[in-house]
Amino acid sequence: MTATRIPAEHLGTALEPQVRKHLSTSDVARVRDLARTERGFATETYLFTVEDASGSTPLVLRRPPDMSLFPDYDLLRQVLVMKRLAGTGIPVPTVAWLEREDNPLGSPYFVMNRLEGQAPSDYPSYHAAGNYFEATPEQRARMWWGCVDTIAEVSRIDWRSSGLEFLAFPQHGNGVIEQGVNYLDAALHWACEGNMPDTYRRAVAFLREHLYEPDEAVLCWGDARMSNILYDADFQVRGVLDWEIAHLGAPESDLAWLLFLDWASSTYEGHPALPGTPSREETIAYYERRTGTRVRNLEYQEIFSAALLSIPLLRMTHRVQLPPDMNITGFCTARIEELLG
Repeated sequence: MTATRIPAEHLGTALEPQVRKHLSTSDVARVRDLARTERGFATETYLFTVEDASGSTPLVLRRPPDMSLFPDYDLLRQVLVMKRLAGTGIPVPTVAWLEREDNPLGSPYFVMNRLEGQAPSDYPSYHAAGNYFEATPEQRARMWWGCVDTIAEVSRIDWRSSGLEFLAFPQHGNGVIEQGVNYLDAALHWACEGNMPDTYRRAVAFLREHLYEPDEAVLCWGDARMSNILYDADFQVRGVLDWEIAHLGAPESDLAWLLFLDWASSTYEGHPALPGTPSREETIAYYERRTGTRVRNLEYQEIFSAALLSIPLLRMTHRVQLPPDMNITGFCTARIEELLG
């Protein structure tokens, strides 16, 4: 019999026995201050503290939302990525335990340690609020280059020896670009329930028409953006978060995602990027020097990024039946239309 999904207000009580089972040797361990964060939307994220005889331990719980926003969503995927990145130099959280089967919380979930640091603001964007907004131009540049350095380091990981070959989609084609486009097409149809907007039909058609294969497939973080990095007080990278859509792809894939979302956080919102933010051209040149790889097909990858990010947004639009004036895919559609010309 499947357990009923526990609502947020009762999660702490349901979680306490699981903490004692998996983590604490104390039968009086308590879960304190459990609260949901606004980070991301494809996964529910809760911060909490465990108090027992040894002191206080800050932790994080993640579980799927009530409504799946990706057709192949699986907590195991992101857990395996983080576990196999341990020791690579990428500062990812350490997973304490994962529950995929029936359990008292009523849904799959995992618990991981909470890394120190502060992430740039997501909503409102980091160009309008938060630690990036409040930083000096020099500090902003340090944060930006730290994000680009992280993207470069991820792309240089030997995904074969790290056991990450499961991130490929062989059922969707022969090469990583073809696989990505075929997955994107299927996922968009799923999200739109067969009623795909014309912009996305055109995007998929463009991507198919201009298929290419990179010289080398690399590990892609997937959600490569400033707001998924934790920075310390000196604006150095201390944590790299959110690996739900990690995949194998082209070397410029994560760079395209970063630049697309920075455009969405500045130009699309009607204001310039904050002083100290390196330009697109400077970022490309730095990435090429950092990786020794020439950036090709960047706009192709931006179109792919905007369409990929639209999957959960279109799913929400169709399933929740948002009103016509609430266009949550507007920035994705605008960027695709701009790049398609």
